[in-house]
Amino acid sequence: MERTLVKADYQSLIFEFRAYKVMVDTDLAALYETETKVLKQQVKRNIDRFPDDFMFQLTREEKEQLVTNCDRLSSLKHSSVNPLVFTEQGVAMLSSVLRSKKAISINIDIMRAFAKYRALLIKNQDIHSEIKILDDKINKVFKFLLDKIDALHQNKIEEKPRKRIGYKNFDNE
Repeated sequence: MERTLVKADYQSLIFEFRAYKVMVDTDLAALYETETKVLKQQVKRNIDRFPDDFMFQLTREEKEQLVTNCDRLSSLKHSSVNPLVFTEQGVAMLSSVLRSKKAISINIDIMRAFAKYRALLIKNQDIHSEIKILDDKINKVFKFLLDKIDALHQNKIEEKPRKRIGYKNFDNE
């Protein structure tokens, strides 16, 4: 039973495995409105177009991780075949293997989703760097304040009692 996906889902279809951003064969087949088996057959017929940095097969452990983290891929749980995953370049290569107008149209949308995904990652890295800088500044300020409080506390213990200040009543003296 194949499923169909809508355009809004594209960014949520991108996963990270082996330091690559990838899409799973079943998702791509659903997007191209074809069967996963047909997609895999086309890839196998044109295997020279898909080096390891364009496409690779997940290990059993990677497949389990994928199924655990993504409920919609639970159908892969009992599959004896590990899924193929495609990097951005591999997805682009699929458009030359699957020559339909639908494949070309979907590939353009997927390339845009990968670009947005990259932009989000860059933005998050910039925000992370800014937060780290602010955190370091706050830590320095806290350390400075704690040192000052400790110094005041040490001085207070060592101080002799002070004379009271204020108005004196000379009548009682």
